[in-house]
Amino acid sequence: MKEQRSEPSTFIPLDTIQVKPTNEKLRSLGGSAKLVIDVIRYDPPQIKKALQYACGNSLVCDTMEEARKLCFSGSERHKAVALDGTLFSKSGIISGGASDIKRKAKRWDEKAVDGLKRSRDRYLEELKELNVIRRKEPELNNLTSQINGLETRLKYSKRDRDSSIDQTMSEYNKEALTIKHELADLAPVVEKLDTQIENRATQIDDLQDKLNVVEDKIFKDFCKSNGLDNIRQYEEKQLSKQQEKAKKRLEFANHQSKLQSQLDFEKRRNTKGQVKKYEDQLVADEDDLAKLKEEEKQQLKSIEKTQKEYEEAMKEKEDFKSNSEQTEIELKEVRKILSDHMREISKIQKLSNSQEVNVEQKKAERHGLLKSCKLQDIKLPLKQGSMDDIQNPGAGGATQTSEMEGTQQSTSTDPDSQSTQNIAKIYEKESKIVLDYSGLDAEMKEYTDQKEIEHQCEAYERKLESMMNTLQRITAPNMKAVEKLDTVKEKFQETNNEFESSRRRAKKAKMDFEAIQRKRIERFMDAFDHVTAKIDEIYKHLASSPSAQAFLGPENPEEPYLDGISYNCVAPGKRFRPMDNLSGGEKTVAALALLFAIHSYQPSPFFVLDEIDAALDNTNINRVARYIRRQADADTQCIIISLKEEFYTKADSLIGIYPEEEQCIVSKTLSLDLTKYAVGDAEEDGQEEGMDMVPAY
Repeated sequence: MKEQRSEPSTFIPLDTIQVKPTNEKLRSLGGSAKLVIDVIRYDPPQIKKALQYACGNSLVCDTMEEARKLCFSGSERHKAVALDGTLFSKSGIISGGASDIKRKAKRWDEKAVDGLKRSRDRYLEELKELNVIRRKEPELNNLTSQINGLETRLKYSKRDRDSSIDQTMSEYNKEALTIKHELADLAPVVEKLDTQIENRATQIDDLQDKLNVVEDKIFKDFCKSNGLDNIRQYEEKQLSKQQEKAKKRLEFANHQSKLQSQLDFEKRRNTKGQVKKYEDQLVADEDDLAKLKEEEKQQLKSIEKTQKEYEEAMKEKEDFKSNSEQTEIELKEVRKILSDHMREISKIQKLSNSQEVNVEQKKAERHGLLKSCKLQDIKLPLKQGSMDDIQNPGAGGATQTSEMEGTQQSTSTDPDSQSTQNIAKIYEKESKIVLDYSGLDAEMKEYTDQKEIEHQCEAYERKLESMMNTLQRITAPNMKAVEKLDTVKEKFQETNNEFESSRRRAKKAKMDFEAIQRKRIERFMDAFDHVTAKIDEIYKHLASSPSAQAFLGPENPEEPYLDGISYNCVAPGKRFRPMDNLSGGEKTVAALALLFAIHSYQPSPFFVLDEIDAALDNTNINRVARYIRRQADADTQCIIISLKEEFYTKADSLIGIYPEEEQCIVSKTLSLDLTKYAVGDAEEDGQEEGMDMVPAY
């Protein structure tokens, strides 16, 4: 029904539904008024109880005026509906009917008219835009003609450019051919000149060899006396020595001139004045140096004193830090005890409120039963008080009692005729009435469970209804009833024995059920208390802030597994807000804290997490990744599907999925071991295992 977005529906169990008796007086009101249950045809007969539960004592009338008269004119109000669909409730609310349809139809017509008006305004705006475009049409035609003329000129210009380029290229090609022919004609001349140059170089080498031979003959004795191979070697040595001597002589002359100029400059300067000035400056510097040494000694003493004070302050800081840590531990224990006390107080307050509601409900049920007994003229055995203390049903401020489904009864007060103060006075007056239960059977006095008592009351009510139906069917006394009395007594005895056996079995089943219920509560509360204690710690780790808070609370403290569990978080640096008002990242961190807290109760071998970082920023991604690495151990492994580099770079290994087209698209995998490249977080968190990432590409 939720997937199909159906309207809310009520399901009525036919086997346990309890129907209040029909008010027979309503059948004799006269006019066209009839009970709704009397005018409904139904099949199969088993649904009669459901129809009676749904319709109750509602009336149907031919006209709206008659229905209004029945609902408001008499001393007692009735729920009535007219044939045109107008419903008159006891509280005075009128709904449905032709008037409501006309009003809705009128509203629909107004909506249609508003829609047509908006369409008219839109069309008028479009018409104005078209008129503006029409006024600009001559200018647009002029621009179009200019564009056409420019395009024509551009076409002719391109044609002229192409023709001029072709003509120029043909001329350049002719010149290139002419140059190539000339180069071809000059090639033999160039070869001839190269041959002549080679011949001349050969002749020069021959002449040089002859010249060397002549020089060797002439300077043979000189070379032999000086131990030289030839005169050219001597020339080379002498030449290099001469060049070196000339270079040194030039350097010496430059240095001599430089020293001479410096000597002349020093002779012109007042050297004695400068010396005296430097001596005075030296004395002043020595005095300053002595003063500075004295100041240095004083500063060293001050530094030693400051160092001692600093060491004493550091000792005091360490003592204070250890004391503050001890105080913080004690404060955490006190906060934990306080939170436990607050939870106990909350449970006690909820239990107290529930008991107060139950007391008020029981008072209302007692008032309804007493009033019903007075209306039906049933004489009750009383120890204290009288039947007159019961509120008169015809007086102003009376309440109308109706039996509800199952085992509960409630008293509904008409807001126009009865105030809360009057109800309290009625309950106080009726509390003085004390019933005498001494006439009850001993077996009935043994009943202590409310469900057993209600079950027995329902059995008596069914028996009474059966007897009433039997009395209505009996038209004359049966004279042969005495003959069947023995048979009936035997049958009654058998039935009574069966009832006793059934009662014992029911009692045993009840005890077994209560034992299983206690075991179920113990197991549930064991898991719930563990998760409640761990979730706040885990949420603080994930948020990396001691100010973050996360807490769980059962909606039904008596049987918590029957109702929901409320989960609330206080994000770091923010006020308390409902879970629906948190951001996507805050909801993700809260959900992960709940998941890890539940996992800590009975850990599983590994996690498979699918894109848990979709709504997280980089800061929260790093926090979650660090927490997963810290919590992983040898028996736990995390397989995480992620698309964010900040997350999967902190894994031990990567497995990538990619498509490949063959005959069809096939998914293939790539794997990469990141432990070989572990830096950053892996070094900070230590060698921890247990987290594999699966990035999808």
